[in-house]
Amino acid sequence: MNPTGLPKRASPARVPAVGAAVLMLLLGVSSAWAADTTPQAQLERFAAQAGQAPDAARGQRFFNGTHGGDWSCSTCHQDPPLSAGRHASTGKSIDPLAPAANPDAFTNTRRVDKWFRRNCRDVLGRECSAGEKADVLAWLIGLR
Repeated sequence: MNPTGLPKRASPARVPAVGAAVLMLLLGVSSAWAADTTPQAQLERFAAQAGQAPDAARGQRFFNGTHGGDWSCSTCHQDPPLSAGRHASTGKSIDPLAPAANPDAFTNTRRVDKWFRRNCRDVLGRECSAGEKADVLAWLIGLR
């Protein structure tokens, strides 16, 4: 109790941080991968970077192509990627890639950039261009 007879309150600086952490835990959201965007916003970002309109048909061809290697995107993510996939070498389960089947897909910019970088290097031996990302994402967003 303080001199006013009211219960002592926690420091104002500490309450928001603790409250946010508790809320994140209750919602089951990791702050490292919390949603900060939408698939449509990601599509618009890549299309703007590419300076061209995305093409879903070209994205489907890209997703299923091997590009001179052994793997395509569909090797691990399924064709169409509306159900869980499995990593070709580790066997680890992969959540569905299409936003219609996975509401968390493409909702975190940091994670989108990380996985495009990693997976494009696996499939292409290089990073994907912004246009390639926009095309694939246009196709994925259209899947139902």
